[in-house]
Amino acid sequence: MKKNIITAIIVSVILIAFALIITNKSNQTTSQKVPVNNVSIVNNVQIIELQAKGGYTPRVSKALAGIPTILRINTNGTFDCSSSVRIPTMNIFKSLPQSGTTDIDLGTQKVGKLQGTCGMGMYPFEINFSN
Repeated sequence: MKKNIITAIIVSVILIAFALIITNKSNQTTSQKVPVNNVSIVNNVQIIELQAKGGYTPRVSKALAGIPTILRINTNGTFDCSSSVRIPTMNIFKSLPQSGTTDIDLGTQKVGKLQGTCGMGMYPFEINFSN
């Protein structure tokens, strides 16, 4: 009887450890995935789409340098500080509607990073422009 209890405890500990290892690997894989492509080109204009609510999604975008670019920010019931956007290097500060779409003309960007934040600086986002 005692031997069966000890065996059951050992098997349980091994199963729990195995489940924790698999869960941890699954979370690492999910967090390292590249975000869904949020950049498109329509009529020779590049459009970068972000969702604004509790921050900006995706947080990092990859885009092409050297073509006219629009940053399109979508809101849907956004009441937090991500309902305003700042891009300090371009002198941009824009209040966003609680729900809707706002286009911001970024012009033609050179190779490099463009960084923005919410109105309070709590939620950053970044656009990496490359050739």
